[in-house]
Amino acid sequence: AGSVAPSPSVSRRPPPSQNSTLHRPLSDRDQPALNQDSLSSDGSCYTELSAGPQSYVERLRSEEAGSEGVNPLNVEDGVVFFSPVVETVSAFKPSRYQSPLMPKENKPLEVSILRRVKELLAEVDPKTAAKHITMADCKVARILEVTPEVQRMMGVSSGMELLTLPHGQQLRLDLLERFHTMATMLAVDVLGCTGSTDERAGLLHRLIQIAAELKSTMGNMFGFAAVMRALELPQVSRLEQTWTALRQRHTEGAILYEKTLRPFMKSLNDGRESCPLSSTTFPHVLPLLSLLEKSVAVGEGAEPWETVEAGVDVVMFHLGAARTIAQLGGIYRSNTESRLQGFQEQPEVLELFLTDFQMRLLWGSRGAEENQALRYAKFEQVLTALSNKLEPPVR
Repeated sequence: AGSVAPSPSVSRRPPPSQNSTLHRPLSDRDQPALNQDSLSSDGSCYTELSAGPQSYVERLRSEEAGSEGVNPLNVEDGVVFFSPVVETVSAFKPSRYQSPLMPKENKPLEVSILRRVKELLAEVDPKTAAKHITMADCKVARILEVTPEVQRMMGVSSGMELLTLPHGQQLRLDLLERFHTMATMLAVDVLGCTGSTDERAGLLHRLIQIAAELKSTMGNMFGFAAVMRALELPQVSRLEQTWTALRQRHTEGAILYEKTLRPFMKSLNDGRESCPLSSTTFPHVLPLLSLLEKSVAVGEGAEPWETVEAGVDVVMFHLGAARTIAQLGGIYRSNTESRLQGFQEQPEVLELFLTDFQMRLLWGSRGAEENQALRYAKFEQVLTALSNKLEPPVR
């Protein structure tokens, strides 16, 4: 958008345009300011913070003041601010996606592609996998590599603030799609293994190691939650022989999962656990996404806030956390850049963790953009069939 000089003759605000953007890009100095006095003693990320000078809320307040005749055009430093763009189309385009790991057109769960995916997942070490997942997660969430033009379109400097705002709905939906698709693909890696029980136990152990790296090394709670969802899916958790083999062959991994990772995940969801701000790259936003986009199912069972004993307290915790998270986009970006400093991505490994690739792998080139509810329902049946084939249910 071009620069619009303020005119004293204009007495009312021009109507917002769907395609207009904020004129001035948000710079580093516009990042939210951290109020050190308000940090909790444990350094957790759920704390009260002072809003930065360019926060969305402050701009709304200045607009309200303008509507009272103080500054009708909301001019700052001689520049007019316009409404952010309301996105209505997903960032994922699986039908146009091209990958060296799959042909231009493919069927759902094509054997040759699944075999290559399994090989790559077996070859990459857990820490490297966690770094690739974090890189992809943070790009989708607009924590990393957010250009000034994208900032102008969003009206804010980070996706962490955008996902809390009304016009951030498409980003919320994309993150839910990514979460569900990632968990499903990782579950397929286990359920599609027709080898020995010990081999499947080894795959479970690998996922547990990746989850631990995402949690502790990378501070990526979004990726951590997706891997944990794969492990906790009923079709995976019911494989008693496989989990028994895990406890026998990979005892340390089984203990890590049962005694540390699962309780931590539950505490995050229940609002009883927070994440250290200094080491978090992607905070735990899944409860917020589920609250704001209730129509999109991401799993079975009731959420913590849907139980009588937890209810309101859990909801209020996550809403309060969202207010804080919205102001910390710059810190999450800095933490991510620090964790990925010197990291050399492996193109084929990164492909595995791209949502477009995963959608094509699971639903094929034709089905990847079908109705979401229909896609999820169909694949729920596929996962159940694979699970029952590995360990038939006891009648």
